[in-house]
Amino acid sequence: MLLPIIIFLVVYFFIATELIDKTIAAVIGAGLMIGFHFIGYEEALQAIDMNVLFLLIGMMIVVSILTETGVFEWLAIKLAQLAKGNGLLLAILFMILTAVLSAFLDNVTTVILMAPITILLCQLLEIPAVPILIMEAIFSNIGGTATLVGDPPNILIGSQTRLSFNDFLINLSPPVIVMLIILLGVMSLLLHKSIRTTAQTRKRIEQSRPERAILQPLILKKALIVFGCILTGFFAGRALDIEPGIIALAGAMVMVLVCKKDLHYSLRSVEWNTILFFAGLFMMIATLEHHDVFKAMGEFILNICNGNLMATVLTILWFSAFASAIVDNIPLVMAMIPLVTGIIPIFATQMGISDPALIHSQIAEPLLWALALGACLGGNGTLVGASANIVISQVANRNNCKISFFSFTKYGFPFMLVSLIIAHIYLYLKYFM
Repeated sequence: MLLPIIIFLVVYFFIATELIDKTIAAVIGAGLMIGFHFIGYEEALQAIDMNVLFLLIGMMIVVSILTETGVFEWLAIKLAQLAKGNGLLLAILFMILTAVLSAFLDNVTTVILMAPITILLCQLLEIPAVPILIMEAIFSNIGGTATLVGDPPNILIGSQTRLSFNDFLINLSPPVIVMLIILLGVMSLLLHKSIRTTAQTRKRIEQSRPERAILQPLILKKALIVFGCILTGFFAGRALDIEPGIIALAGAMVMVLVCKKDLHYSLRSVEWNTILFFAGLFMMIATLEHHDVFKAMGEFILNICNGNLMATVLTILWFSAFASAIVDNIPLVMAMIPLVTGIIPIFATQMGISDPALIHSQIAEPLLWALALGACLGGNGTLVGASANIVISQVANRNNCKISFFSFTKYGFPFMLVSLIIAHIYLYLKYFM
């Protein structure tokens, strides 16, 4: 177990310090894990979440085609005019929109759609894009926490514990709404000076003609029809048991065909370094899971809590958050779910509860909500804590808005702590008061 952990920590050091490109570090790390036979090659390949990769590739192609039509420039100008060039008001509106979209699509799709508009708006208003892009990633992770489909950990928890969409919405949306209100206030205090616009900029925005931004009106109509079908597929996919990744990839191919685009040219818009980074990261984390690292961590939690339900719930919340800030939260949640479900009957026996409904409401729910809140919110702790963070950083870097590991963590880690404190208070008041 020790050597795979050492390799992972060394790779993580290079990712954090950016002494070498993080994609190179992740792929070399995965190569070492396989080369030293800490995990089999076939098992490592199976650990790569193709749903995530297909979703990224498909949506990157879709956004590339839409970008060529000028629709993002049109939307950016329209929104700037609607807010009368007020940078802070636009930032607040964008964070609310990002959170809502993330709750009903997923956070990766949301940031892929929002990032181009944000960058263009910041260029129009002559304000720094980096802090706003970081905030979008943070608010996408918070918004995704509220529903079953918003973040992969929730999907895993829902599928393995039979919790419904309404269960997540009813139990997790109240703390998420409180987080959004408080963190919007914090964001306003942090950014209000840096995103202040000048009178000259506001006047230029007012005089702009957004309709001139549309360069390919016919292609735009076709692309929007296909895009609407893709979004419909995302919403209906859960009921039809079709993963969003295949919907996005197939939809992108349909858009290429309908809009008569060159496929080879469209594929150039895909951030292949992001795709390879995720592949390497999935393989490394699968190696840790293969050697029961996450299982050992979970068992350690149960031992130190010594049969106290409240201590166990709150420890799971904070442990899963800090662990998710370091490693991908998907394998962490997969390893933690059996542990959590396994201790539910132990607590039921200890507390003398035999009614299944009471066991579910008084024991299972607080444990599972703690895991969901911790895993989802912990993704804000660092740049590699959530897929949305990595995607938005790559989009930003391509547009000369560099987001480093430490520039993200400077905002993300304090926001993670504030949201976890709110989640901690919520769980305590709801289940232990």
